[in-house]
Amino acid sequence: MNEPWRAYLTGLDPAIECRPSANAVQIAVAEVRLAVTFPGELKDLLAATNGVADQYGCHLVWPIERIEEDNLQMQGDLEYHRLYMPFDCLLFFSDAGNGDQFAYSICAGVIRRTDIFVWDHEDDSRTWVAPDLRIFLSWWTSGRIAV
Repeated sequence: MNEPWRAYLTGLDPAIECRPSANAVQIAVAEVRLAVTFPGELKDLLAATNGVADQYGCHLVWPIERIEEDNLQMQGDLEYHRLYMPFDCLLFFSDAGNGDQFAYSICAGVIRRTDIFVWDHEDDSRTWVAPDLRIFLSWWTSGRIAV
């Protein structure tokens, strides 16, 4: 399963950096700590490459460690609770480099659909941007998604 993701990513942009894979234990630990089962497409991507970066080193998909750390921080930050709607309904996995972040929607601890949303840090909106991770990466790298 790892090769199709790597081939897909380098097909989008040969300069994309694929890192060594995350292992099943790392993914399972993050799922337990975040109390959510990751969608299969995200697990498969992380098993192929633990994070995806563009030619400038900007992450298109965060490594599993950052997914875990950033989500725990966003959910537990008291200042965020005062400023924004709750984040326990989102699983963040990437950012736009401007404060906005990309996420899956969580409902009762489950990600039921592969749709990707962008959270706008300025107005706290959550807007649909892609139907799944592959299309998100295609649209994000091609400039079709602009935030």
